[in-house]
Amino acid sequence: GIGFSGMQCVKLPISVRVEINLLLLAVTVLALVTRIYGIHFPRAVVFDEVYYGQFLSLYMKQVFFIDESGPPFGHMVLALGAYLGGFDGNFVWNRIGAEYTSNVPVWSFRVIPALAGSFCIPLAYLLVVELGYSHFSALGACVILLIENSLIVQSRFMLLESVLIFFLLLAVLSYLHFHKARNFKSAFSCQPSVTVMIFALISWWFWLMICGVSCACGIGVKYMGMFTYILLLGLTAVHTWQLIGDRTLSHVLVRFLALVVLPVIMYIGFFYFHLTLLYRSGPHDQTMSSAFQASLEGGLARITQGQPLDVAFGSQVTLRTVSSKPVPCWLHSHKVNYPIRYENGRGSSHQQQVTCYPFKDVNNWWIIKDPGRHSLVVSSPPRPVRHGDIIQLLHGMTSRYLNTHDVAAPMSPHSQEVSGYIDFNVSMPAQNLWRVDIVNRESDREIWKTILSEVQLVHVNTSAVLKLSGASLPEWGFKQLEVVGDKIYKGYQQSGMWNVEEHRYGRSQEQKERELELKSPTHSDIKRNLTFMAKFLELQWKMLTVKNEESEHKYSSSPLEWITMDTNIAYWLHPSSNAQIQLIGNIVNWTIANLALVVYCLMFLTYLLRRRRKVEDISQDSWEQLVLAGVVCFGGWAVNYLPFFLMEKTLFLYHYLPALTFKILQIPIVVEHLYIHVLKKAFGGVILAVLCSVYVSYHNLSPLTYGQPALSSDELAALRWRESWDILLRKR
Repeated sequence: GIGFSGMQCVKLPISVRVEINLLLLAVTVLALVTRIYGIHFPRAVVFDEVYYGQFLSLYMKQVFFIDESGPPFGHMVLALGAYLGGFDGNFVWNRIGAEYTSNVPVWSFRVIPALAGSFCIPLAYLLVVELGYSHFSALGACVILLIENSLIVQSRFMLLESVLIFFLLLAVLSYLHFHKARNFKSAFSCQPSVTVMIFALISWWFWLMICGVSCACGIGVKYMGMFTYILLLGLTAVHTWQLIGDRTLSHVLVRFLALVVLPVIMYIGFFYFHLTLLYRSGPHDQTMSSAFQASLEGGLARITQGQPLDVAFGSQVTLRTVSSKPVPCWLHSHKVNYPIRYENGRGSSHQQQVTCYPFKDVNNWWIIKDPGRHSLVVSSPPRPVRHGDIIQLLHGMTSRYLNTHDVAAPMSPHSQEVSGYIDFNVSMPAQNLWRVDIVNRESDREIWKTILSEVQLVHVNTSAVLKLSGASLPEWGFKQLEVVGDKIYKGYQQSGMWNVEEHRYGRSQEQKERELELKSPTHSDIKRNLTFMAKFLELQWKMLTVKNEESEHKYSSSPLEWITMDTNIAYWLHPSSNAQIQLIGNIVNWTIANLALVVYCLMFLTYLLRRRRKVEDISQDSWEQLVLAGVVCFGGWAVNYLPFFLMEKTLFLYHYLPALTFKILQIPIVVEHLYIHVLKKAFGGVILAVLCSVYVSYHNLSPLTYGQPALSSDELAALRWRESWDILLRKR
């Protein structure tokens, strides 16, 4: 039984008492007002809305896309707002400042990021309290975050930073709740009852699961969420290590399941919903493999549905490179020869050009021929081509054989030229035999499969591998991509892999009939479906490896400029007045946040050194509280800021906002510690003066935050507090 002593802890009758923190309620309402009021203004595309809007339209039309900047969960969150607003996907996202048409639900587009930005304020309040600091400190953190201009701007538009920060704060808060909940027994003066124990256990599990879910959502919005996730995993590892001595290993397993397994399952789940929703072919298809494209409705699936699966002697095929760099393309030839001499004086074979062409074209068709027979049609029954077979490749429209020889390639002189063979009777015999190597084969006599097989074509005479070099040919080659024979080819290189994309069994022996056949659509009756995991792994790999060309942007900046806010971003400018929206932070906030960071480091190092010398200025509990606050706030700033120094992508001021949020949380923690342990007098007046200056800075910059009212050129010039700020002035 429970025992009499346990029953004494239970007070009958059992009642529920609800406490409402009016302070927390008030700051939440103020946050909603500052973030949501007037978000329909301006009714025009604001900065990166032009980027996210394209994906929104594709979601509404269920058209596949790939965005290498991050996982799909963030786009799905924005798409939810568009869907609830009844958006039909019809809007041309071509420029910043474009007026939204009547079918675009602007408020619905922007309300989810605005809500996320609003709820960051109460989360910050709860986080500071959870770290063991006073409600006054928590209120101070709220006030500073509430009137931080940069966070307000980023929350009021269809952008993802506010959603990311929301999930990061929720993850940290829920972990701290979980960490505190595990010590629930020590809070009771006597043995707690079974009911209390069960409730505490449910609370313990609940906060741990919320932490795992929030981490997954943070990473799902942007890969930047990974930084805070790693910080929390490190904190969990330290806390778990402290437990291992007197607890069972079940504690380790529970944390592993909630903080590793659950986020991985959720992350894969985001892609499952993404790929389930986006089943139609679209503009990003060509980045993906032929097999992936064929699994989408329309596009390649429409062309290839029902093609013969087994490649046979006499098959008419298009060969697509497995590599997407620099662009996906098909093996191609045309009735133009290599120039006799190149611009640098080197000579060529003057035979027919063979290139890689990034568009579907009738000149991409090749016929797979048996070198021992003259027939160019598929026999009955078809004789399949297998791994290790020797073939010739005949260009369908010009009847030239694919050839390579000991002549330097035009743009890659260390490799061999690949040509369509022409016999000029100059002691240059045909070398047109190729061995089929199926790289992803499961047996040594595997049949070459349409779409599914990744094939190397190895030249019999020279052992060179047919390969896309990636270089573009000059004007004489129509800027098409160079194909070479690589004699020093080693290992797995996608540029040397080809797969059959379009495929038909050839029926015409005569050239004229064959040309008509090549121009007709393919037709037959076999359907292919990739598994979800195959599609997920391919999409994930493409996102991590295929990068758009990074270019300098007018408003791009370096991480060093963010610390002192030497940069800004013009988000929107009214077409006829000086009304504008700028991503500019509250300069007083940024300054005191930097100061708090420096003061915390000095305090921490001082205490650490003195504790090494057995001088304890503060109690053990205060020290542990200070260390935990430092791990969360200073650590949160560091992990969300320092990695940008290692990145080669184009960076903007908004990348700093997650780090800034953690840095602002450091301010009240440092202030309270100084107030209690160092400066006990006349500190309240200083705090009040600083908060007043924070508000004055917010108020002065608010026309640039909200885009209204429109200021005169002189008023705007007066707001240019730094020479490096680019505030737009319209000359009248």
